[in-house]
Amino acid sequence: MLSIALSELVQIFRNRLVLVTSLVMPAAVSAFFVYRHEVFAALGSLGYIAAVVMFTVGAFGLYTTTVTTLASRRQNLFLKRLRSTAAGDTGILSGLLLPITVISLVQVAVIMTVLAVATGEPDNILLLAAAVLSMVIMMLGLGLATAGVTNSPEHAQVTTLPISIGTITVASWVGITGTEELALLKRLLPGGSATELVVNAWNGGVPVTDSLILLVPTLGWVIVAVALASRIFRWEPRR
Repeated sequence: MLSIALSELVQIFRNRLVLVTSLVMPAAVSAFFVYRHEVFAALGSLGYIAAVVMFTVGAFGLYTTTVTTLASRRQNLFLKRLRSTAAGDTGILSGLLLPITVISLVQVAVIMTVLAVATGEPDNILLLAAAVLSMVIMMLGLGLATAGVTNSPEHAQVTTLPISIGTITVASWVGITGTEELALLKRLLPGGSATELVVNAWNGGVPVTDSLILLVPTLGWVIVAVALASRIFRWEPRR
């Protein structure tokens, strides 16, 4: 798995398109939110900024790159060749996705650290970490499912749009308007409960037990995504 991961890390830094998508664009958007934190805090809250930053990296960095990577490796038959080795399916997928997962986690950690230095520390760091991890797992699951219906890296530019744009839109909606109205709908949408969890973790004022329940909808999306991926993910191109 580690050899696959190292090879994939090299490929990420060689591919300019993936590098811009997974590193430069999310970092640039997040830097803008942090730089103008007073404006966006007035619009929503500091927790809202943290949530949007998290999903910007998760959607455009982690999720989109996951789909593009798997579609590319399938198209050039690299997935098929890997399955002929001693590595198991789980090890292959873990090796391919480990580099972008680590990169995304580091990005989120760095950006939120900068936000904390500029505005003050979050109320509950452990709860914030739980929200980030749940988001990462959800986006990986959704990425595996989307890769099953993506024929090529170029096709990924289309198939990833609904979820990448959708999750950021939901994060903005929930972060700005809260969940006092339409609470069930907002929490069940992908990204909604994770956004509320980040807002609670950063701003405080909500009991931890009430916030931990918000992990359930996010993990529910993980189960749905993995179930879909197990049915539609393909290791070879369609003939």
